[in-house]
Amino acid sequence: MRKSKSRNKRYLYLDCDEARLVLQSLIRFKNKLQQQDRFTDCVDELILKVSEVL
Repeated sequence: MRKSKSRNKRYLYLDCDEARLVLQSLIRFKNKLQQQDRFTDCVDELILKVSEVL
């Protein structure tokens, strides 16, 4: 019997300054991943979500 994987959603409430800081950090992290030839799909999704609130 399989256990279903349920994902718990997490919500993060940020003001504009905090969102900008998170966005800058995600972009730096994405650049590091690209330098290592690693996938950036998840980081790309987060960048889009954070940039929507700015």
